[in-house]
Amino acid sequence: MRVFAISDLHLSGAVDKPMDIFGEEWENHAERIARNWDLEVGSSDLVLIPGDISWAMTLNEAKPDLSWIADRPGLKVMVRGNHDYWWSSISRVRAALEPGVYALQNDSIAFGHVVVCGTRGWVLRDNPDFTDHDEKILAREVLRLRMSLDSAVEKRSEIERTFGRPAVVIAMLHYPPVVGSNDESEFARVLSEYGVDHCVYGHLHGEATAVGFEGVFESVHYWLVSADHLRFRPGFLFEEQE
Repeated sequence: MRVFAISDLHLSGAVDKPMDIFGEEWENHAERIARNWDLEVGSSDLVLIPGDISWAMTLNEAKPDLSWIADRPGLKVMVRGNHDYWWSSISRVRAALEPGVYALQNDSIAFGHVVVCGTRGWVLRDNPDFTDHDEKILAREVLRLRMSLDSAVEKRSEIERTFGRPAVVIAMLHYPPVVGSNDESEFARVLSEYGVDHCVYGHLHGEATAVGFEGVFESVHYWLVSADHLRFRPGFLFEEQE
């Protein structure tokens, strides 16, 4: 099983929200992602989608975009982004998903020896516009990350007891957990504390991707997977040997 990731699909199958208003590189971006995805991803591969999936405002409006994702090869796992206003209760979201598409919220899921968890995240304290309101949301998202990781660690232990080999834990966040030199964010500390192997995140676009950290920090491998940053093709992370 190969593991890929791509965020910020910003699909708009039922709403009028063309992405090329943000630059010509976004022209026909959904068609380009679909073409690249269909060529590079196999049916048994895993594709992680850390947020900003659809511009829809309601779950009903999001259904064409969720079907678009279901039509792509591979197993797909999603977490909510800041623009996913259609994402209401997790039970309703899961009920709307087609086979092979999974939504995470305060929990985790295992595929073979790979365990995936995650949450939306939030802006970090060094953001110049950070407010007391942001402080409350940040604290809540750190708690949600811990809940997700508690679930993932339990699954990791089960896998290692059953198969006698290490499991790989991947955390998905929409917001970047590390920006620039801010490697001491709450999110980064929690990811290291729980022994996460990989963290994929998005949210950053264009020139802003320059502040996104990519590489290994305290044993966690960070990947920026915004669609435009990846030139609208799923980014390959690693292959998990059976």
